[in-house]
Amino acid sequence: MQGNTACAEGAIAAGCRFFGGYPITPSTEVAEHMALRLPKTGGVFIQMEDEIAGIASVIGASWTGKKAMTATSGPGFSLMMENIGYAVMTETPCVIVNIQRGGPSTGQPTMSAQGDMLQCRFGSHGDYSVIALCPASVQEMFDLTVDAFNLAERFRVPVFLMADEIIGHMRERLIIPDSVVSGQRVPLEQGALPFRAGEDLVPGFPTFGMGYGVHVTGLTHDERGYPCATSPKLHEDLVKRLVSKIEGARDSIASYDMVNPEAETVFVSYGAPSRSVQQVLHDHPGDGIGHLRLKMVWPFAESLLSRFKNAETFIVPEQNLGQISREIERHVDGDVIPVPKLGGDLHTPDDLYRVLAEVR
Repeated sequence: MQGNTACAEGAIAAGCRFFGGYPITPSTEVAEHMALRLPKTGGVFIQMEDEIAGIASVIGASWTGKKAMTATSGPGFSLMMENIGYAVMTETPCVIVNIQRGGPSTGQPTMSAQGDMLQCRFGSHGDYSVIALCPASVQEMFDLTVDAFNLAERFRVPVFLMADEIIGHMRERLIIPDSVVSGQRVPLEQGALPFRAGEDLVPGFPTFGMGYGVHVTGLTHDERGYPCATSPKLHEDLVKRLVSKIEGARDSIASYDMVNPEAETVFVSYGAPSRSVQQVLHDHPGDGIGHLRLKMVWPFAESLLSRFKNAETFIVPEQNLGQISREIERHVDGDVIPVPKLGGDLHTPDDLYRVLAEVR
């Protein structure tokens, strides 16, 4: 199956019953498959007039109690940013799939990139935190889409599936399980204030059609949901909670593969470049090379880096100019060697061998 199609199948398996969006290369196959499959599952597919309306429809659908998603690429992703901030502030669970292509602007519509990794974390204004997953295979396009919905429901937050064109368009064997674990949002207790959170910092969600009257606003709001934008303390408490509910769980929700934690030279990767790293490790077993493959990039779990106690050099291949390598530099004492690549081509094993030869 193609990666984008596997993403759509994973969404349906996770219980997604609404897709709102606008077609854009190289994510269009996600929308096409959802248009085909959703009506057969009792769901709704709607093509909106643009990506701004697409993410708005997803937020609205989520507040009716449905699991909802959209899919896009670079230019459409940029258009969604204001409403993504609105989803953060209103604590709306939803999934945004970004099949990344070369930018800036229209860039390379059919070529692969990973240039949106910082945008998904910081693209909307203000202080907030989100969750971003990065698949490296067709199987993970399915599996991590399921995870994305479960995390969105658990934390009441937008969750991103940040794939790249290579993974979105490649075809591989996919094993579809008979069933998946499908998380559900915690219901709001009768009589409880709609934005009062418990110990996990996540408020219960009002059940649509059960008589709740909830005010939903992007303005700073109190626990009733009423606007209160002039109180410094209320705003600070609200924003800190929105950030802490994600950042405080970073270690418990981190998703990764780790190879040879005793190594002195360690590759750190995510998405398609991970496949080239895996080829290097396959060709040179026992050569003392480590690998940390991040399936979840945000929130960044820096504690994973400390597990490589002997590491002196971290090599970070990315299809951008070093967006995540800068994050790694903040948390390690050893040398960090970015291996940037633009233009749509994937790093070859030979590219990585040359870097290894230079640093060892």
